[in-house]
Amino acid sequence: MAEYSRIAKGNFTATGTTQYVRLPFIPDFVEIWNYTNIKTAAATKVTRAWWDASLIDGTTNPTMVEGYGAAVGGTVFNATFASIATGGISPLSQGLALQFGASQQVVASTKGTTTSFQVTAHGYNVGDTVMFEGLFQSATTGMPQMNGVYFTIITRTDADNFIVNWNSNNASYTNLSASPAGAKVKKVLNPFIYVPQESVITAITLGATTTVTTAEYHNFEVGQEIAFRIPNQWGTIELNSLPNVTIPGSPIYGYVVSVTDNWTFVCNINSSAFTAFTSNVAVSAVSGLTFPQVVAVGDVNTGGNIIFAGSALYPSPRFPTSTNRVSTINGPAIRGAFVNNTSQGFFIGAGLAGSPISSGPTNGSIMTTSDQIVWRAILHDYTTTNV
Repeated sequence: MAEYSRIAKGNFTATGTTQYVRLPFIPDFVEIWNYTNIKTAAATKVTRAWWDASLIDGTTNPTMVEGYGAAVGGTVFNATFASIATGGISPLSQGLALQFGASQQVVASTKGTTTSFQVTAHGYNVGDTVMFEGLFQSATTGMPQMNGVYFTIITRTDADNFIVNWNSNNASYTNLSASPAGAKVKKVLNPFIYVPQESVITAITLGATTTVTTAEYHNFEVGQEIAFRIPNQWGTIELNSLPNVTIPGSPIYGYVVSVTDNWTFVCNINSSAFTAFTSNVAVSAVSGLTFPQVVAVGDVNTGGNIIFAGSALYPSPRFPTSTNRVSTINGPAIRGAFVNNTSQGFFIGAGLAGSPISSGPTNGSIMTTSDQIVWRAILHDYTTTNV
């Protein structure tokens, strides 16, 4: 039977960390092949792993692995098998509500046109979204202007340091030091429940066109219709959608004309004569502070992709805008300002993504950095356990 079955396949280059694969369904069977290990046979190299929702082993749902064991003679290797109880392949269903990781202590920060934070063994990577709280060095100093903003990390300096998009290079900010009490950061596990979303603005470059930088991925497309909400203390209030001095009561909207990267885009508004944007907001103004925002409006954006010759039959809207784009759960969507970005699919955990597999004779790793991985996922419309 195949009337309601769903089948998907794809490939990716392993990074040595947990790999997420978003799909428009939750599979009940997943298999992955390591093409790199298959091409070049070697002892203890894992070539294949698979997971089936019906394989219940006690309280676990194991991932099975297959690969090369010890050499028999010359370059011939045994075929070996093992199972992984935890950290293997798992189904994915997330983003139904905001969720956060554990809070971590902020040790120190460094001011600049972007801002660097020291967090011991943070475990974050470029593309992870985090939120700060309690960034006070004292009752009247620190970086509390950044509290509560979602920042998608732009640089992972090392295991203890990372950088976000925020210009703290002015007198209103004081570097944090010596792990101030209450200064915490936590990962936003599913930040993009809808895409695009309301994004906090961190920089604006004025000119014949206007270049905007955001704290998190903006997820805008070329042709996107956008509106601005900028309180007085941030400057550039002339971009605000109301009022329109030319046509009273008519909103001022702009259009995205180019996308520089996941954090930066250019819109068609001529801002040459506008007030400069500033992040130089005093600590004393933090209470009740409202952030500058850009928001999607109108019809032409990621709210749906057109089906055309050569396109996928049911092209899901994808995000983020610029790099490492993944499909949302949607099929053909009415083109609108926002699209549901609840995530489904599967993920490959740390047990297969860089740490040696210790159970059984196969002690290699299925997904070391730069390995080429091919995957297939299936949701069956009929199953039986009478075996």
